[in-house]
Amino acid sequence: MDPSVKGGSPLALDAPSAVEFMREAFIKISEEEIGVIAEELQQKRNRFAPLLSRYALTSAKEEDLLEVLESVFATRKRAADILADVGAEPLRNALLGLVHGEGDTAERFNRFDAALARVSPSVRRDLAGEALHFHDPERYWLWSRWMWNPETRTGALPLVLVGDEALQGDTPGDIYMRVGEAVETVRTMADELGFHRMRTSPFAVDVYLAGIYGVYMYTVTRIRMTQEFNRVIPKLPELLRRLFGVYRLEG
Repeated sequence: MDPSVKGGSPLALDAPSAVEFMREAFIKISEEEIGVIAEELQQKRNRFAPLLSRYALTSAKEEDLLEVLESVFATRKRAADILADVGAEPLRNALLGLVHGEGDTAERFNRFDAALARVSPSVRRDLAGEALHFHDPERYWLWSRWMWNPETRTGALPLVLVGDEALQGDTPGDIYMRVGEAVETVRTMADELGFHRMRTSPFAVDVYLAGIYGVYMYTVTRIRMTQEFNRVIPKLPELLRRLFGVYRLEG
């Protein structure tokens, strides 16, 4: 994966914060369970990637595009509405251009983002991030709102970086590239800090980051919500599976 992008503030990992978040996460989920969830993401990729091949997208009909939308956590419950709002042909062309089109990654991301202007920004960018990542996880990375939401300036990545200025960008494509650089920084530093499962799967870093976000969620809800509400929040492994859309994943 080469998520480098010209310009922008330098990225620096807040190592003490990263270690503390991961230590807290390991109280709630084992490294073995992280590996299991990473494998479930690989299973999701095995099912999702064929839908994103050039041939499949070129010949995709409405029911095929619905299957693509239903494979992504952010779009599965509103798949029919998104298809109706965007239209089958524009959506097919947008996905083809994103995954297989000409131009660099940021350019393709921006064209996709503009083509789906009728869809809310966070949803269409979650869709773009999942489509790229699950098409080729060695080359592309995930960008979900729980990783970095530029509107609210929240997510897992700013929790482990020194400041969030490095995650800013002039366009969605620029931000996607900065997120990729941040993910690679986390992968490298976590490996150096002793979290050795980081290199065992291209999805392991996603699970680590989701674990960090889960710890943050538990902390915030414990402070703000009643004890009764806190008791119904899923345990961390289930929460992570729900974030990734692999909860009760069928074979």
